[in-house]
Amino acid sequence: MVADGAVRTPRVLVAADKFKGSLTAGQVAERVTAGLRRAVPGLEVETLPVADGGDGTVAAAVAAGFERRRAEVTGPLGEPVTAAYALRGTTAVVEMAEASGLRHLPDGVFAPLTATTYGTGELLRAALDAGARTIVFGVGGSATTDGGAGMLAALGARFLDADGEPAGPGGGALIGVATADLSGLDPRFEDVELILASDVDNPLTGPKGAPAVFGPQKGASPEDVAALDDALAHYASVLGPEQAGLPGAGAAGGIGYGALVALGAVFRPGIEVMLDILGFAGALSRATLVITGEGSLDEQTLHGKAPAGVAAAARAEGVDTVAVCGRLALTDEMLGDAGIRRAYALLELEPDPAVCMAQAGPLLERVAESIAGDFLS
Repeated sequence: MVADGAVRTPRVLVAADKFKGSLTAGQVAERVTAGLRRAVPGLEVETLPVADGGDGTVAAAVAAGFERRRAEVTGPLGEPVTAAYALRGTTAVVEMAEASGLRHLPDGVFAPLTATTYGTGELLRAALDAGARTIVFGVGGSATTDGGAGMLAALGARFLDADGEPAGPGGGALIGVATADLSGLDPRFEDVELILASDVDNPLTGPKGAPAVFGPQKGASPEDVAALDDALAHYASVLGPEQAGLPGAGAAGGIGYGALVALGAVFRPGIEVMLDILGFAGALSRATLVITGEGSLDEQTLHGKAPAGVAAAARAEGVDTVAVCGRLALTDEMLGDAGIRRAYALLELEPDPAVCMAQAGPLLERVAESIAGDFLS
């Protein structure tokens, strides 16, 4: 314990998310550390790459000491893909984007009506086979809007049409589901703690539902959005309409709904879950300054994204937080309300977005030097 009036030796905790399209969370931490130590040789820096349940969640867990495991699963278009999950003891971190994410679609190719989450179910089963009894299920970055039907089918559920035939893949086919048979679901889920970790609290359908809000980014036309909303509403009427309005039901094309209604999942904000399993509290207790960030600091950041979660936790412990980003779209007042003392944007150094993304690493080191001058001198 530091005596009253004593000055603590500066120790920086770098807990940032990825800069999408430029740097992984681990690379952000490396670049920030390099810049800080160039300005303050010998500075104590601890790095803890973070994620909020979306892309990069498994990588953050591996950086924190989990073991990376791989499995061959079905991709969103039905092709085989290699997906990773993370395991430590009996706790697994499963990222649905690893199996069913937009990253698995060829450039310019979308399949809003037919993309399937079947591979995500296979990935969950692989984690169970490896001995997982607690599963942090990070959802985000999906190519799918099938309400988790594909995932549940891979785990033993059957969705049949009026003729008793299996429904086809994807959300569009759900309009024809007449019967949902869950009797064959993997019984191990009865004894597993499944945590639905997401930064999205949208319901399944409606104006704020999965098709309306997230369908267009998966290639859905206005007609596709309407068809998917009708199909998911029908699917929920068969499977269980009560859970369709729960927070997180609309996450990742409705896979949250499938996990909530059929697998006994419990929804928690993704960044809260990840900070817990990554050991953030212990790292924070050693820090005098926290540096967080992500590619774009904007209004979405304030609604459950990693930097907001990091800043809130640091403020609760009386530790200052500053942020780094590529693009800054928040006012000083908004940053202050979020617990962020100041934000440093790479675009302030290099206004050309393409050059900025290509040179994100060196620019981030320069930004870190500025932070050292402003907060560590």
